Amino acid sequence: MSRKSPFASWLCAMLHCFGSYILADLLLGESPIDYFSNNSSVILATAVWYLIFFCPMNLFYKCVSFLPMKLIFVAMKEVVRVRKIAAGVHHAHHRYHHGWFIMMATGWVKGSGVALMSNLEQLLRGVWKPETNEILHMSFPTKASLYGTILFTLQQTRWLPVSEANLIFFFTMFMIVCKVFMTATHSHASPFAPVENFICPVFFGSVSSGHSSHHHDQHAASPEVSHPPPPPAKSKEELNEGTRKRKAKKAE
Repeated sequence: MSRKSPFASWLCAMLHCFGSYILADLLLGESPIDYFSNNSSVILATAVWYLIFFCPMNLFYKCVSFLPMKLIFVAMKEVVRVRKIAAGVHHAHHRYHHGWFIMMATGWVKGSGVALMSNLEQLLRGVWKPETNEILHMSFPTKASLYGTILFTLQQTRWLPVSEANLIFFFTMFMIVCKVFMTATHSHASPFAPVENFICPVFFGSVSSGHSSHHHDQHAASPEVSHPPPPPAKSKEELNEGTRKRKAKKAE
């Protein structure tokens, strides 16, 4: 797509770079294109986009996708993500002192705005996959951003007795360790899965058991539908009557 439609490719790249700022500005009633006034950031993002897609022999892409380099960039990205979450919660708290849900929503989109705008980015590429909605199937960064913004909201409202600097440090280290390990091992398993598997059945019920029982009921009822009862056996008189009719047809 980058060679057939360079502008669409560049626009998708800008959404990936600044999607979190666009969503946060929309939530807070500010201009969604305000961040594009930062010329240095737009030029830097454009330069990276150009080198990724149009560098001779894909040298730039091969360098940044080399695993040791990739792990460094992954760690740097998580540092930026946590600071964006903290900044989003702080910004919303400055505007709405008692708006807990506004703080959590702003911090969440600041940390995972790129993933939340994935469907819009797909539309720009001419692809429509509603089943890939990030809210329905949350990835680890999206879940971590949601849990992190809850912690930062509690800290801003003085319900969590810890300083903002310490919370940023510990949550950043957690994100770096998890994301670097998942990238190095090519793992997609969520670190939150054991806790979620324990808590979700208690508060929201077990979906798998209900589904399995329904599936089992369908299988139990299927033989009755797919295998109807055999017709009753014909009596001896009916068999003889049929034989006589066949002989009469032959004689005719």
